[in-house]
Amino acid sequence: MNLQKYKRLVLCCLVLLLACSPALAQQNRQRRPGRAVLTIPEVEKSELICFALYTVSDGTLKLTAQLYPLDSSDPKTARLEIQKDGQWVEVATTKVIEPGWTAPFRVENWDDTQAYPYRVLHGTEAKYEGLVRKNPVDQDEIVVAGFTGNSIQPAHGGDISRQDLIDNVNKVDADVLFFSGDQVYDHNKHYAAWLKFGRDFGEIIKDRPTLSLPDDHDVGQPNLWGESGKISTLSGAADGGYSQPGVYVQEVERAQTSHFPDPVDPRKIGQGIGVYFTNLNWGNVDFAILEDRKFKTGPAGRVPKQGPRPDHIRNPDYDPASVDVAGAVLLGQRQLDFLNAWAQDWHHAKLKVALSQTIFCGGAHIHGTANGRLHADMDSNGWPQTGRNLALKALRKAFAFHYAGDQHLATIFHHGVDEHRDAIWSFCVPSIANLYLRWWEPLQPGQNREPGSPDYTGDLLDGFDNKVTNYAAANPDKKPAGNLLNTRAAGFGIVRLNTKTREITMECWPRNVDVTDPSAKQYPGWPRTISQFDNYNPPSWGKLGELTFDVDSPVVQVVDSGSGEILYTVRVKGKSFVPGAPKGKTFLIKAGKDAAETVVVKDAQVGGAAHEVKLGT
Repeated sequence: MNLQKYKRLVLCCLVLLLACSPALAQQNRQRRPGRAVLTIPEVEKSELICFALYTVSDGTLKLTAQLYPLDSSDPKTARLEIQKDGQWVEVATTKVIEPGWTAPFRVENWDDTQAYPYRVLHGTEAKYEGLVRKNPVDQDEIVVAGFTGNSIQPAHGGDISRQDLIDNVNKVDADVLFFSGDQVYDHNKHYAAWLKFGRDFGEIIKDRPTLSLPDDHDVGQPNLWGESGKISTLSGAADGGYSQPGVYVQEVERAQTSHFPDPVDPRKIGQGIGVYFTNLNWGNVDFAILEDRKFKTGPAGRVPKQGPRPDHIRNPDYDPASVDVAGAVLLGQRQLDFLNAWAQDWHHAKLKVALSQTIFCGGAHIHGTANGRLHADMDSNGWPQTGRNLALKALRKAFAFHYAGDQHLATIFHHGVDEHRDAIWSFCVPSIANLYLRWWEPLQPGQNREPGSPDYTGDLLDGFDNKVTNYAAANPDKKPAGNLLNTRAAGFGIVRLNTKTREITMECWPRNVDVTDPSAKQYPGWPRTISQFDNYNPPSWGKLGELTFDVDSPVVQVVDSGSGEILYTVRVKGKSFVPGAPKGKTFLIKAGKDAAETVVVKDAQVGGAAHEVKLGT
């Protein structure tokens, strides 16, 4: 190890010790004027449990209770009880993990057909109660509330209460909570900030499945190209890897993700850092949980620098193809393999949704201030372009809708790979408190805009020449009025997933409104409803012959006869389906009640004959 790396490692270890030590953490404060001061409050023994997060998937309950620091004399175990037939029954015990003071519970053979009140117990006094909901498979609509960017800094409106968010989640009775990243903005004291996050949002988290995806600020850096766990040595980490030691990142992921369903491929990456990409099936909606920064390649040293930073391109004459360098990774092969398998598995699923930190394009043109035009940003998932296209090709095979955040700007995009609008739709939610403003403001009006829509909508190219079609952008005021959150375009998202009609409705709400008030207005461009099948319906395609079935909503798969490539797999709506497909090719069609196992049509072509398909036994 060279001297520079050794000094950096020693410094990181000292920072970690300061952040994680219960005795020192209460004294560890940010002293800069105008910034929030993070402390760990002293609590009574009866209040040692701050909050709890859970998911239920495939018959397994995973619940992580977050504790305040324990004294040396305190018990280091916690208990989980549920209420059955009016009696409290212990179902699990666990050791409390330090550093981080998390208590992860696991209960197999969970009955998700009914709801159970639960309580987490510690010692003789501490008790925390919530509700494990039943799986809402009997509902036609699954409501997912989405959040990102939880700044606590007063200058950005972060010191304002979150009660409006709590009230609105309860009013819509959201089935799932999705925090896409930057739940924590302190780069050295995740634990203290995470406890504040729990105090702010625990009231709604305790009673419904919650997914919190750690992003760059959560793990202690301004941007993240994780590059499979390498150690970053540059300020800003554009060389790829992590700025904080691996043990710090592990503590963050224990706190935010240990209640997720088990990872599909649990092999660790560098520095002993784990992975959490997986899926959650809830209410007949199959959610893919992605890590779009953990394997991503850093640009420094790989791409010619064309701005003040390795990841910012300010040269408007640059060739976008020149930065799509060989070997640059976005999701990585492990996640692509997962997505390709996930796209074919429709057991207990009617809709597919991908959840990740951010969207697959450069979703903003102006950064920071109203004159801060940036031609391309490699911190976005528009780069590397080859990796971006591989991700979209995998997701569209499942007609997956994409729900994400991070951009500090709410948008709706229909993504394209080979032509505009030939892939999935995405909804990027606005920040809870918007510390860094961005605008979607192309220099030329978009093509094929809807009548009466703004010039910034329509078919466009992002800064990497990726094909995108914009339908909405919640651009902030050019001169925001201080910390007024609405003028900073802060807010949250709601997605309504109708498993009966297969419609997806996107809502984008400002802060401090009542979503049930008929006079309350969403940001311009919202709400918007699309069909599940809009997520893979290229304009150049035609229609194969209609299929009619003797069973309801079977799974159908279309395969390219020439290449053997699976075009897509989907659970159709009802007893008839007209598959879309490219013109001038032939296709093999497979179908089945829950898996596409039986060949039902050979050599199908656009404009071909209809077929009656018998799958019943």
